Amino acid sequence: MRKRIIAILQKQSASPDLDWLNLEGLADVEVTSEDATHPVESALLPGQGSGWRAAESGKQTIRILFNHPQRLRRIWMNFLEPGTERTQEYVLRWSSDSGKSFREIVRQQWNFSPQGATSETEDHHVELPAVTVLELNINPDISGGNGFASLAHLRLA
Repeated sequence: MRKRIIAILQKQSASPDLDWLNLEGLADVEVTSEDATHPVESALLPGQGSGWRAAESGKQTIRILFNHPQRLRRIWMNFLEPGTERTQEYVLRWSSDSGKSFREIVRQQWNFSPQGATSETEDHHVELPAVTVLELNINPDISGGNGFASLAHLRLA
């Protein structure tokens, strides 16, 4: 019998050594709502805090408006919900004409549960040549409950 030890393949995470875009110098950001203690910068910029959270329940939008068209190859997001059981849906869209028209990248649902699934990480490998607007729409509770949208991290490369 022959035996070999093999490495466990782990899901690639947002490692700090990747060449992530510096959104602070490349874009403006629009949000539909923002908790003053959890501003959007804390989700978009490394080392800025505990992530973004909406000030109001219900559907929310985060829109990144690039100063110049950007080529995107990777969109990495992390959502946390430690306390409320809910089903969240997000839609990620992009525009190459400053928001006149959009193309959907992904529509995804996730079931959060305090007893188990409290974190969702999505790593989208894309080939988007000239992005002028990237838009993230979050419906925090598709059942119509009073869920608050939040985003722990968003990184772009």
